[in-house]
Amino acid sequence: MLKDNQIVKMYTLGINAVFHDSAACLIKDGQLVAAAEDERFTHIKHGKRPVPFSTYELPFHAINYCLEVAGIHLNDVDHFAYSFDPYLLLGKHGAEQFLQLPLQPSKATKSEEWLSPWDPLFLSYIVNAPLQLVAGYPHHLQKRFKGARIKDEQWHFTEHHISHAVSAYHPSPYSHAAVITLDGRGEIATTTYNVAEGNNLNRIGQVNMPSSLGLLYEQVTSYLGFLHSSDEYKVMALASYGKPEFIEDFRQMISVEANGQYIIQNENLVERFGPERLRHEEFTSHHFNIAHSLQLAVEETSLELCNWLYKETKEENLCMAGGVALNCVMNARIRDRGSFKNIWVQPASGDSGTALGAAIWVDMQQRKSSTKDFRMHHAYWGPEYSDEEIEKFLQWTKTKYRKMNDVAEETAAILANDKIIGWFQGRMEFGPRALGSRSILASPINPNMQARLNEVKDREDFRPVAPVVLEEDATEWFVGATYSPFMLFVYDVQPDKADKIPAVRHVDGTARIQTINEQQHPLYYNLLKAFKKKTGVPVLVNTSFNTLGKPIVCTPRDAIECFWSSPFDCLVIGTFLLEK
Repeated sequence: MLKDNQIVKMYTLGINAVFHDSAACLIKDGQLVAAAEDERFTHIKHGKRPVPFSTYELPFHAINYCLEVAGIHLNDVDHFAYSFDPYLLLGKHGAEQFLQLPLQPSKATKSEEWLSPWDPLFLSYIVNAPLQLVAGYPHHLQKRFKGARIKDEQWHFTEHHISHAVSAYHPSPYSHAAVITLDGRGEIATTTYNVAEGNNLNRIGQVNMPSSLGLLYEQVTSYLGFLHSSDEYKVMALASYGKPEFIEDFRQMISVEANGQYIIQNENLVERFGPERLRHEEFTSHHFNIAHSLQLAVEETSLELCNWLYKETKEENLCMAGGVALNCVMNARIRDRGSFKNIWVQPASGDSGTALGAAIWVDMQQRKSSTKDFRMHHAYWGPEYSDEEIEKFLQWTKTKYRKMNDVAEETAAILANDKIIGWFQGRMEFGPRALGSRSILASPINPNMQARLNEVKDREDFRPVAPVVLEEDATEWFVGATYSPFMLFVYDVQPDKADKIPAVRHVDGTARIQTINEQQHPLYYNLLKAFKKKTGVPVLVNTSFNTLGKPIVCTPRDAIECFWSSPFDCLVIGTFLLEK
C-alpha cells in the first residue's frame, strides 16, 4: 500500500476469540510473522471455556506478543481479521440498534429467531470486538495498545469455516486441492467442502447445525467423565483399549446422506448406555467399548465424506482443518483407505488456527494477491528467548546451573542414561502439539518409560506418549512413514523395531510420530543424530512440556517452575543445564 508516496508494509492481525483456543497471528505482506495461543501467556488452558458469556474476552497477550515481534503498535496494523461472522446469525437484527436479552437466558423459552437464547448477548459481544480491543486491554500491556483507534473499514469478520479452510489450503504445499473442514460448529456450518486452485476457494457444500461430528465427540467426551472442548484426545487414546460393542448404536445416530450431507440424532446417552462416568471413577470395559465404538463410527463417517469429496472434485490432494482434524487415528484411516493421493492437515487445526486462516484470507484480498505466498514448513511461530535472557533470569532466581559446551551431545548422553529432561529451545510451537521447542524428552528404549512419564506429568495411565524420529530414518522404523512433521497421523511400528522402542508403541501397535529434518529445527535434529550415534535408535519420546491441566510452558519462568514442581531429572534451557 502507499502512504505519502512511500511503499510500506501491510500488516494484518488475525484473531480467534469466539469459542475457545483464543489466539492471534500477524501477517506481513502474505508472510507469517508470529502466531500464538493466549493460554501460553495466561496459563488458562484453551484460553477460556466456550460459553456465550465469555466471548468478550480477547487474546490480548497473544496479540501483544505478535505486535512485539514486529516492533509495532496496534495503530500500525492495517487490517484486522476476526474468525467469526456474527451477521450470518444476526439476520434482520444486524441493522438494528437494540437486541432483547432474557434476564436468565438459560431459563428462557427457545425462540425461532435464535439458535440459542444466549445469542443476543453472544453476538453483541462479537460485534463490539473492535471497541473491546482498543478499550479493554490489560494495564500492563498499554505500550502497544494505548491510544489505539480502529476504523470500520479496517475490521473484517471472516466466516469461521472459511478461516478453517484457508488455514488448511493456503499454507499447504499444493497449488490445487479439495478441502474439508470438520469441527464442532461455526456460525451455522459444522462441516464444509471446498475445491481450491491458486488463490481461489470455492465452497461446494456444507453440513449445518445441529448435525456435527465434533459436537457428538464432545458429547461422548463429557459422558465419559472428561472435559468437553478439551479432552477429546483422551477419548481417542481410550478407544484403543476397547471393542466395537456399540458400533451399531453410533451407526444409528449418524446417517450419511447424499451430497456429503449427514444427520446426527440428538441422543440421550444415559438412556442408551447407562449412567455417565464421573471424573474420578475407575474406567471399565464398558467405557473403553463406548470410546472405541465412537472413534470407529467417526472414522467410518469421515472416510465416507472424504470419498464423496474426491468423487466430486477428482482432486488428488486433500487439505484438512477443524478440531476433528486433530484426530490422528481418523486422519490415518483417511490416508490409508481413502481416495486421495496426498493429505496435508493444518497443525493448528483447532480454533486457534482460524486466526491464521482469517488473516491470510483478508491479507490476500486486500493486497489483491494472485499467488499463494506462504507455506508452513514448521510450526515454530511463538516466543523465543536468548541465552542472555535465560541466564539473567537464572541468576536472578539464584538457580544452580551450568553452561553446556555441546548441547546436542551432552543432552543425548543424559537421555541415553534413561533420564527424563525438559527441553526448552527456540521459538514456541503454534498449535496443540509440542514439536521439540517446548517438550519433555526421554529414551524410548525402556518399556517402563511411558508409565514413568505419565507419573511425571500426573496424567492418566492409559495415555500414550509419542515418538520423534529422524526424517531420513522414518520408513525404517514406522511403516510407510516419510514426512510427518506435525504429529497428525499414526503409523504402525515396524515389526522388527517394536522391541527396540516399546515406550512409544501404543497398545494397538501404532505411534503418533513426528519426523524432523535439519531445516525445521537444527538443534533438535542434531540431538536425535547424537542419540542415534550412542544407542543405534534414531527415536526419542517427545511429549508436551506441561503437567495435567496446564498449558505448554512458554517462558523461562514457566519452564523452571514446571521443572522444580515435577519429578523429572534435568532441564536443558538454551545452552544451560539444570539438574536435580
